[in-house]
Amino acid sequence: MSDQYHIRVFCVDDHPLLREGIATLINNQPDMVVVAQASTAKEAIDGFRQHRPDVVLMDIRLPDMSGIDAMSAIRQEFEDARIVMLTTSEGDVEIQRALEAGARGYMLKSMPPKEVVDAVRQVHAGKKRIPPQIAAHLAEHYSDEAITAREIEVLLHIAGGNRNRDIAEKLFISEETVKVHIKHIMEKLGASDRTQAVSIALRRGIIHL
Repeated sequence: MSDQYHIRVFCVDDHPLLREGIATLINNQPDMVVVAQASTAKEAIDGFRQHRPDVVLMDIRLPDMSGIDAMSAIRQEFEDARIVMLTTSEGDVEIQRALEAGARGYMLKSMPPKEVVDAVRQVHAGKKRIPPQIAAHLAEHYSDEAITAREIEVLLHIAGGNRNRDIAEKLFISEETVKVHIKHIMEKLGASDRTQAVSIALRRGIIHL
């Protein structure tokens, strides 16, 4: 099979071991070839321009900016870019953001290698690929009321160990307002206390520390 019939794949991940592992997996397939690798968002954007790959496997956490932002930048220039996000996190908020930004697929790094190569083939064929467990996870929170930007600020301050009074001073709001925000946050996340609210928000990708 000559190179022009291969699915040309671009691997973007800042962990050399993982990137090499994915590249080996792809190159072992009879119908795929890795045309380039990158370890930062900037390299990903430049590399896409240079190689015009058929499918990009993009890590969501890159050292210089998020993989989602890198994907948005690529898609502004090349709107038909086919990008599959790879991540260790099942945070539904992050998945939602990635899909809204135009990801064609979303894969967990813990998935069996066969699923990753199947996803590349499906996305190359113009389909979307979201594994069932991720789809179920998304559906579970689909109708949830969104956390506001201000509530995210409050959550981050709680995660940083700040008390209500400290948060009020830092955000220039009254302590009473902070309490109202925390009440809303706990209701929206289904949390019974502040600590649980932070751990749910971290798990769902609403905040990152």
